[in-house]
Amino acid sequence: MNAGEWAEAVRKSVGSVIYGKDSVIEKLQVALLCGGHVLLEDVPGVGKTILARAFAATTGGRMQRIQCTPDLLPSDVLGVSVYNQQTGDFTFRQGPVVTNVLLVDEINRATPRTQSAFFEAMEEGRVTLDGRTIELPGPFFVIATENPVEFEGTFPLPEAQRDRFFLSSRVGYPPEISEKKMLESQRRISHPVTDLVPVADTGQVLALQKEILSVAVDDSIVALIMNLVETTRKDDRLALGASPRVSMALYRGAQALAAIRGRDAAVPDDVGELAVPVLRHRISVKPENQLRGMVPEMIVRDILEQNTVPHPGEAGA
Repeated sequence: MNAGEWAEAVRKSVGSVIYGKDSVIEKLQVALLCGGHVLLEDVPGVGKTILARAFAATTGGRMQRIQCTPDLLPSDVLGVSVYNQQTGDFTFRQGPVVTNVLLVDEINRATPRTQSAFFEAMEEGRVTLDGRTIELPGPFFVIATENPVEFEGTFPLPEAQRDRFFLSSRVGYPPEISEKKMLESQRRISHPVTDLVPVADTGQVLALQKEILSVAVDDSIVALIMNLVETTRKDDRLALGASPRVSMALYRGAQALAAIRGRDAAVPDDVGELAVPVLRHRISVKPENQLRGMVPEMIVRDILEQNTVPHPGEAGA
């Protein structure tokens, strides 16, 4: 199974539960093949959690879900050593982070101390607790959800932690025809997501992660990526430009997007389509420009036009 065949199988499977969101599903596929993680930001009720569950169910391996609350502790994520009175020894009980796909629901409801427990795992692929280092299984893929319009009882992610996410995406409201189809699918006791089965095992996903490295990236694509990143750093509308992680994400993301679309070389459109989801959560608009209604997406699209990249559509942005 090559990347294109795998991607089509995943789209078909997840699309049987989440209707009209093929572009968002494709962005999740890109992040997984690049070994990155995804932040889903949108208003309540648009299907962020179901999308994450459906995607996890199709990718094979083990899945765990953590519902974040202010009283969630790092030990609830990483694990804890429990004293055994019979043996006089401590027994380590690993936490839900030791998995292949980790769904972190409402990550901004966890305290900063607990949020930081996720980020060593995301960055290093391992966790350290009580002097013990645990290597996480591969692939390790975090899908975190966040409600950006609710502030009471939340702890916004710092810029350095948001930068750890390969891309962010919004699910958006479904088209009318898709919402009608969704209603018709609910004429049953259990949710359709419970019927999904993996389309590949973890070994195949790891092989696909290596496969995308062979996708060719022309020097002109590299120059385009560098120009986009450099422009964000010089843009007067921004208080914070793109970090080097953006350059790497756009490069690897273009490879993955080309592979799942059946191509052996990246094209400028690949960079254009990924620019908004890769950059949106990593740049910061100056306060005075926020008051004028400027948002990161608007500035990224303006920068894309300055660099003569084909204007990407709203899908997946």
